[in-house]
Amino acid sequence: MADSPAQFRGQARLPRFAAPLRYDLRLRPDLAACTFTGAAAIAVAVSAPTRFLVFNAAELNVDRASVRFQDLVPSEVVQFEEDEILVLGFDRELPIGEGVLTMDFTGTLNDQMRGFYRSKYVYNGESRNMAVTQFEAADARRCFPCWDDPAFKAKFKLTLEVPSDLVALSNMPVVKETVTGPIKTVHYEESPLMSTYLVAIVVGVFDYIEGSTSEGTKVRVYTQVGKTNQGKFALDVGVKSLDLYKDYFATPYPLPKLDMIAIPDFAAGAMENYGLVTYRETALLYDELLSSASNKQQVAITVAHELAHQWFGNLVTMEWWTHLWLNEGFASWVSYLAVESLFPEWNNWTQFLDETTSGLRLDALAESHPIEVEINHASEIDAIFDSISYDKGASVIRMLQSYLGAERFQKALASYIKKYAYSNAKTEDLWAVLEEESGEPVKDLMTTWTKQQGYPVIYAKINGDDLELEQAQFLSDGSSGTGMWIVPITSCCGSYDAQKKFLLKNKTDKMHIKEFTASQSYDGKKNIWIKLNIDQTGFYRVKYDDELAAGLVNAIKAKKLSLMDKIGIVEDSYALSVARKQTLTSLLRLLNAYHDESDYTVLSHVTSVCLSISKISVDATPDLNKDIKQLLINLLLPAAIKLGWDPKDGESHLDVMLRSLLLIALVRLGHNETINEGVRRFHIFFEDRKASILLPDTRKAAYLAVMRTVSTSNRSGYDALLKIYRETAEPQEKSRVLGSLSSSPDKDIVLEALNFMFTDEVRNQDSYYILGGISLEGREVAWTWLKKNWDHVLNTWKSSSLISDFINSIVSPFTSDEKAAEVSEFFASRMKPSFERALKQSLERVRISAKWIESIRSEPSLGQAVQELLQGQA
Repeated sequence: MADSPAQFRGQARLPRFAAPLRYDLRLRPDLAACTFTGAAAIAVAVSAPTRFLVFNAAELNVDRASVRFQDLVPSEVVQFEEDEILVLGFDRELPIGEGVLTMDFTGTLNDQMRGFYRSKYVYNGESRNMAVTQFEAADARRCFPCWDDPAFKAKFKLTLEVPSDLVALSNMPVVKETVTGPIKTVHYEESPLMSTYLVAIVVGVFDYIEGSTSEGTKVRVYTQVGKTNQGKFALDVGVKSLDLYKDYFATPYPLPKLDMIAIPDFAAGAMENYGLVTYRETALLYDELLSSASNKQQVAITVAHELAHQWFGNLVTMEWWTHLWLNEGFASWVSYLAVESLFPEWNNWTQFLDETTSGLRLDALAESHPIEVEINHASEIDAIFDSISYDKGASVIRMLQSYLGAERFQKALASYIKKYAYSNAKTEDLWAVLEEESGEPVKDLMTTWTKQQGYPVIYAKINGDDLELEQAQFLSDGSSGTGMWIVPITSCCGSYDAQKKFLLKNKTDKMHIKEFTASQSYDGKKNIWIKLNIDQTGFYRVKYDDELAAGLVNAIKAKKLSLMDKIGIVEDSYALSVARKQTLTSLLRLLNAYHDESDYTVLSHVTSVCLSISKISVDATPDLNKDIKQLLINLLLPAAIKLGWDPKDGESHLDVMLRSLLLIALVRLGHNETINEGVRRFHIFFEDRKASILLPDTRKAAYLAVMRTVSTSNRSGYDALLKIYRETAEPQEKSRVLGSLSSSPDKDIVLEALNFMFTDEVRNQDSYYILGGISLEGREVAWTWLKKNWDHVLNTWKSSSLISDFINSIVSPFTSDEKAAEVSEFFASRMKPSFERALKQSLERVRISAKWIESIRSEPSLGQAVQELLQGQA
C-alpha cells in the first residue's frame, strides 16, 4: 500500500513533496460543441524523494500517452474520481530539483456554473454561448490539471485559441495576437505568483468602457453589446476604490490592468479573480432609468468588496480554506469603509448592521460553525461560504478595529500586506502582526471569537450603585451553551460623552456607576439611561433588567440614542423574544416606541422584526393575528404616508430606499389601501411601460400587491407579470418579477410559479428569487413539490449554495415539531455533504419556531396588551 497510488486517497490536501512553479497553458474552447482541448507544461520542483506526482484533475480526459515528466514516461496513471486527483507513478525516484511535466487533455464546457463553463446570451437576436471560468473554491481542476490548493502559488502563462471575432480575456494583458483564418491565438503576459482559484478566462462578444486610476492603471467594464452605459457607475466606483485601497494598504495595485465583466449565468454574486473580476449582471450593471436605489447600493458594495480582494485574498492569500473568513470577512468589512468614503450620504456604517444581524441570527443556532472551520476534504469547502465567514467575519473585524482604534488598525494591516505579499497567511499571522503593532492581547481576544462558534448574551442589572454583568452563550432555542468569550464591553450612561470600555474576561464582572461621571448618579430617573455595546460594534447581545430596559425605551422616545443603538435594542429584543428570554408582549411594547421613526436604516430592522412577528402570529395566535397585523401596520403607516408612492424633489437616496421598504412591508402585512393602490398603479403601468406612475423603486411593492389578489379564477395579474418578465431584457426587472410570482395566497398559483422555475425561461442562478417569495399559504404545496421533484433539483442545481436555497426557503418557514420530523425522515436516506449543514440549520429553525409558539400561547396578558397598544395608537 505505502508504495502504491492508493496511499494518496481520501486526503484533505495534496502531498508537499512536489510543487508547481509555473504553468504554461494552451486552451482551445469550442463554443458550438461545448468542449475544449488543452495542453499543459508545468514547471515542478521536486523537494523530497518520491516516485509519484500527485495533483488535481476532475471531469478532464487526460491523454495518458501524452504524459511526460522531463523524459520520463509514467508506468502508472491512476485517477481517483471521488478525490479529484491524478496520481502518476514512475519506475524510479524522481530527480530532486526542477523538471517540466507535460500533458494534453480535453474537457466539457459544462452548464454547472463552475470550472470552465458555458453561459447563454443573445446577440443580434440569436442565442449564443460564451465560455467562462469560476474556480473558487476547488474547480480550476475542471479546466486544467493543477495543484488546486491556495498554498501552491505559481506563475501562469496562458495562450488561448478562439474564434477570431470574439473577445478573449484573462487575468493579464495580451502580449500578442496572431490570426489564422477563423481562429486567433492570443498570448497573455505571465502572471505574478497566484493561487489556481484566481485564474480566469472569458470568451464571447462584449463591449467595454474604460477609465484609469491616478497611477495610470487601466480599468475596464465589459458588458453585453449595447449595455456599456450601464457599466459607468461600476467603473467609477472601481477606479475610486483602487485609489482608496492603494492608500489604505500602503501598497500599489499589483497588476497592470483590471477588467470587470458581467456574466449572464453566474452562481455567486461576483468573483475576485486577479485582474479579471466576474459578476452576475445585477451586481455590476446599473441603469439610471431601470434600476432601483438598492440595486445601486448593491453594485457599489459588491465592486468595493471584490476590489479589496485584489490585496486581501489575491496578493496575500489564505493558507487553506479553514481561513476563508480572512478573505471574505475582511473584504466585506473594508467594502463598507470604501463605500462610506465614496457615498457618505448613504449612512453605510449604520447599514453595516444588516451584516451583523445576519451573522448573529445564524450564529445563534446550535448548527452554526466556528469562523475557522476544519476542512478535511474538498467536498466540504462550499458549505462554509455563508453568513459566518462573511458577516460574522466582517463584524468581529469591526469589533477589533473599534477596540484597537482605526489608525493603529490600518497601520498594522499595511504591515501585514507587505509582510505576506505574494504568499499565504493563516489567521494567527494576522493576529501576530496586529499584536506586535498595537501591544494589545489581540490573539487571546480574537481566538475566542474565531475558534469557537456562537457568541455571548450579556445580562445587565442594577444592584445599588453597581452595574452587574454576566455572560452566557446565546442560543435561539433558549438553551445556554458553554462558550466563554473575552468581550470588549463599551457602555455609556445618560449621554455619549460619558463612556467606559473594558474587557470582560470572566463569567461575571461589575462596574461602579459613579465611574461614568461624578455629576450623575443613577437612580432610575427618566433622563438617565445605560446602553451597553455602543453603536453595536461588539458581536454580542445584551439583556437588560426591567429597570434598565424601561430607561432605554424612554431614551428612544426622547430621541437620545444613535441610529445604531436604536437598531441594536430592537434586534436584541427580538432575538431574546424568540429565545423565550423575554415576552412577545414586551417586544410589541418596545416596537411601539419607534412609532415616529423616519430613518431608513432603523426602519429596515423594525420592519423585518414586524414581518417576523406577523408570520409567527399566524400559527401561534390565529385569533389575534388580525389585531397584531393592524398594530404593526399602524406603526409603519405614518412614515409611509409621508413618503407616498411618488418621488419628491430633493429627497435622499435613503428616502427612496425607505419608500420601497415600507410599501413592500405594508403589502406583506395585508394593508388594503396599499394593496389597492399598488394594483391600480400596476394596471396603468402595464398598459404603458414608460409611465412614471410606477418607477423601479416601487415596482416590487406593486407586483406583490397584484399577486396578493391573484387566484386560479382570477389569474390575469399573474399572466401580466409573466408578460413583463418575457418582454424585459433587464436582469433587475426580471428578478423583481420572479421574486413576486410565488407570493399568491392561492396554492395552485404557487405551484405554477415553482414549476416555472423548471422551464428554460428561468436561469438556474435565479431560482432563489422564486423560492424566496413563497407565501405562507403556499408552504405545504411547496414542500410536496420539493419531495416530488427532489431528484430533478439535485441533478440540475449542482452548486451547494443553490441547492441549499431550496432547502432553506422551503423548510425553514414551518413551525411544528411534527413537520420537522417529517422533513427529517424524507432526507434520512438522501443526505449529501453539500447540503447537510443547510438542512440541519433549517430543521433547527423549525423547532425554534415551535418552541416560540408554545411560549407565546402561554403569555397571559398578550391579548390585553395588543388592545391597549391599538387604543394608544388611535
